[in-house]
Amino acid sequence: MEKQKLPNATISLILGIVSFIACCFTWGIGGILLSGISLYLANKDKKKFTETPEIYDNYSQVKTARIIAIIGLILSILTALMIIGIFIYAGSMEEFQRMMEEYSQQYEQQQID
Repeated sequence: MEKQKLPNATISLILGIVSFIACCFTWGIGGILLSGISLYLANKDKKKFTETPEIYDNYSQVKTARIIAIIGLILSILTALMIIGIFIYAGSMEEFQRMMEEYSQQYEQQQID
């Protein structure tokens, strides 16, 4: 009997690789989405392989896809957290500058009086 290929191995590998690129260009959101889908498909094939391992021959591709998807997911989450941190920091800097302007105006007003 000829061995079969796991159905989602190639697409999960491709999605995992694309999630690396997407994590940098979509503020992490695209990478999270693509690596999540890749991980889901790879886990689906892993379950299928563990049920009947003797009929499939490309399980190493699924393992590689899972590893790449996990790394892509981690990088995407870190990128998203970094972007959120930058926005929070920038917002707090604007608030800090506004407060400093108010204090300097109050100080100048006290110097005039």
